[in-house]
Amino acid sequence: MKHIAVIGAGTMGNGIAHVFAQNGYQVNLIDISQDSIDRGIATITKNLDRLIAKERITESTKTNTLNNINTFTDTKKGVSNADLVIEAATENENIKLKIFELIDASAPKDAILATNTSSISITKIASVTNRPEKVIGMHFMNPVPIMKLVEIIRGYSTSDTVTKTIMEVSKKLNKVPLEVNDYPGFVANRILMPMINEAMETLYNGVAGVYEIDNVMKLGMGHPMGPLQLADFIGLDVCLSILNVMYDGFKNPKYAPCPLLVNMVQAGKLGAKSGEGFYDYAESRKAEKVSKQFL
Repeated sequence: MKHIAVIGAGTMGNGIAHVFAQNGYQVNLIDISQDSIDRGIATITKNLDRLIAKERITESTKTNTLNNINTFTDTKKGVSNADLVIEAATENENIKLKIFELIDASAPKDAILATNTSSISITKIASVTNRPEKVIGMHFMNPVPIMKLVEIIRGYSTSDTVTKTIMEVSKKLNKVPLEVNDYPGFVANRILMPMINEAMETLYNGVAGVYEIDNVMKLGMGHPMGPLQLADFIGLDVCLSILNVMYDGFKNPKYAPCPLLVNMVQAGKLGAKSGEGFYDYAESRKAEKVSKQFL
């Protein structure tokens, strides 16, 4: 496996492209927006510079990593030579299904098709392809260059061979792959999102403020980031989408999104990426500082 195609140049996509390219793979980074691609490459370059400053990599590693990345705005061309395609588009089921129909028709027949979804059914995504046995979940954690975990999710039809291959590839990226089964939220978000949602309910019910809630969890539970700050970092729209997937999948009221979260998303307060969420990121580069602590 030498050629990797990554669909989506946003936060997760450029991080995935960075990690594969840094480990010697040829990567096609694909996005329908050239501006998004340009921002993605700029982010990769900036993150490589940070790693150089911390003496984790050399200048030659940076050069080789960037040389290993080609960019495309045409998805069909971008996946045409791929051994592995990783979809890292927005957490929207309809968008992902359309992407998988396209890449199934355009990628080589032997290519493995993976999705970075954090909650949506792998089995459902695989159902729109003609190769369900070659479809798998490959859920990286943010920020991808730093976080070790990759949640490997088997769909109903995912083959043992494909699962083994993706586990091995993940290890070659110096990641720790953990295999889980295909149920809403998988493991990471099935546990994380109810905690974040409960933190929002605690704020919504006036038990304590944002500062107090986050610092109880940081100082009392040893969390590196409070749940409300983490929600801002993930994106409140993404949190809402994941909770809705779990609520629809399980029909259990414990997964129902907090009304405060719903209102904030409707108001466009999405967290760090929009400049305001539970915290104010309006001043220049405040949002970047949230992620800098990891790099």
